[in-house]
Amino acid sequence: MSAWFAFYAYRKLFIEPDKFGYAIPFETNSNLYLGLLAVPLYWILLYSLSGAYSDVWRKSRIKEISNTFSLSAFGVIILFFVLLIDDEVNSYEAFYKTILTLFSLHFAVTLICRIALATYIKQLINTKKIGFNTIVVGNSSMAADLVAELQTTIQKQGYLLQGFVSINGEEGAMANTGLTNMGLVDLLPGLIRTHKTEEIIIAIETSKQNDIITVTNIIEDEPVILKIVPGVLDVVSGSVKMQNVLGTALIEINHEIMPTWQRVIKRLMDIVVSLIVLTALAPVYVILIIAVKLSSPGPVFYKQSRIGLHGKPFKIIKYRTMYTDAEALGPALSAKNDKRITPLGKVLRKFRLDEIPQFYNVLVDDMSLVGPRPERQFFIDQI
Repeated sequence: MSAWFAFYAYRKLFIEPDKFGYAIPFETNSNLYLGLLAVPLYWILLYSLSGAYSDVWRKSRIKEISNTFSLSAFGVIILFFVLLIDDEVNSYEAFYKTILTLFSLHFAVTLICRIALATYIKQLINTKKIGFNTIVVGNSSMAADLVAELQTTIQKQGYLLQGFVSINGEEGAMANTGLTNMGLVDLLPGLIRTHKTEEIIIAIETSKQNDIITVTNIIEDEPVILKIVPGVLDVVSGSVKMQNVLGTALIEINHEIMPTWQRVIKRLMDIVVSLIVLTALAPVYVILIIAVKLSSPGPVFYKQSRIGLHGKPFKIIKYRTMYTDAEALGPALSAKNDKRITPLGKVLRKFRLDEIPQFYNVLVDDMSLVGPRPERQFFIDQI
């Protein structure tokens, strides 16, 4: 907002006098007030899509400079073509000055504030006023050396070590570190929820790939950041990229391949499409409600517990296609000539009409239009 106000003043004091040939009095008007409201909202939307407001405690000041520079340049170009390109000017040189001035003002003000905030957060981390609950996986000498370095390094990285787990449950070289032995690695999902753990560091030799894969599979659905200590050969050969140049070398294993702006757009797509379908097909929903109710005794909708993101259970909604108490003997997959399916249910299943109530699940963020199929816990355990 302050950058846009300064840019407005620049136009009044320098650009417009050059165009009209005489000094223009600096006056506020409705266009200024509208800009002071709309332009900051535009920048907030742009930064939100880019992920600038996510995971703010782990921001790197160097990355903040590069990210702010690129986004400021992109955003200013959009503003220029939307708001400023119709300005009457004496020469195209005024356009170049306009873009450069707006970029300089916005980039400078934004960067100063962000670097100040990032520096403040870094001070909080260095003084251990904030940190990230962390569990170490491993009991070897490498794990013990890692813990010693994290506990004594001058340049703090924010790890609040809660304890360690191991593949075999033994303490090994970790016995003298002072960390709590939290048991076997199989207990990690429960430990993460109980202790509100935010990060997991795998300190297992890279030669034990099966153990590393076991750990990653166990916590794949948990909302934690997973990091691994690379082997010496990995570092020397340059086959991995280090996240930290001042502290312990760690590789972050990221299961989320979509950048923030794509996730935001994907969620917006879920909401818009669901609202359109639920509204446009309202007559179809009503007809199917009546048809299911008349076809056989029982409720219209069938709700079943499914497992969603990060293992969170939810109730998936379908039109009922089976007779009531169809799974009285336990969960079972339906066959082609399943006698539990009603005559209407066969038609609904053939054309997938029984699944259209799931657009409500998509709308409330239980599931997504595009994504893995939510399954029942019974079959997940079998898999």
